[in-house]
Amino acid sequence: MYLEVGLIAYVIDRVFGEFPMKHPVVFMGEYIKWFEAKFYKDEVLRGAFLTITLMLITFGVIHSIALYIGYMPNIYIQTLLFAIVASTTISAKMLYESVKDIIENPENIRYLVSRDTKELSPSDINKASIETYGENLSDGVIAPLFYLMIFGLEGAFLYKAINTLDSMVGYRNERYEKFGKFSAILDDVVNYIPSRITALLIALLFWDKNALLKFYNFGKEHDSPNAGHPISAMALCIGVKLGGDTSYFGKIKKKAHFGEGRATITTEDILNALSFQWRLDGLVVVLSLFFIIK
Repeated sequence: MYLEVGLIAYVIDRVFGEFPMKHPVVFMGEYIKWFEAKFYKDEVLRGAFLTITLMLITFGVIHSIALYIGYMPNIYIQTLLFAIVASTTISAKMLYESVKDIIENPENIRYLVSRDTKELSPSDINKASIETYGENLSDGVIAPLFYLMIFGLEGAFLYKAINTLDSMVGYRNERYEKFGKFSAILDDVVNYIPSRITALLIALLFWDKNALLKFYNFGKEHDSPNAGHPISAMALCIGVKLGGDTSYFGKIKKKAHFGEGRATITTEDILNALSFQWRLDGLVVVLSLFFIIK
């Protein structure tokens, strides 16, 4: 059942995107802000307590919803309701549209990345867009689907809770080095398999043997144990070189290069990267038809 729910949830997200309601991640973010304001302390244990309490609350709420849906008398209604709820953990449509928007509105790159954006050249903006797309294909699409299909609604939402924690407190700076350490490590753990699945899917759906063989060698040079793999696979598939030294908060950070193609990135490269979306859509349609016929 979970596989069918995942496929339907993906289609719902691709068609409707974000529903006009308060997103579950917003509730998670509000709890994180509230906890930090009330209980922040520069120690790992306090950050671990934040992570554990958010996961317990998330599990309790989603498990209750799952139990309620499970009491529905019709299996088809159950599946549809499960899929509607699950679709809120997937952000394929929003990710695609946000990255594509950079072609017409390059200034909006500041909403997608944490690096300094004021002095970015057009090539740098295009590069940042593709890196963001590659990395967030794992965080926003493949990972939640992976945990949904294996552990159900609870798995998908627990993943989103961990990912939201990492995005808010998982920074290596003076305030969060200890407080966010537990959630940052946990985020690395839960993204280990999905990030590599994402890289494999990119290489396979672009039908690129070179990317399949080389993405790991490039990806392991990234500071993150996970983000570099889908970024490298995307770079190799579209024939560009991503990564390189980047400015954060006014300081240049030395970063490895990912890929072995052109260093100058164009908007056509963004469109080429985004073509992965319809390739993934095609795979989902094929899988859906297979299970319907079966």
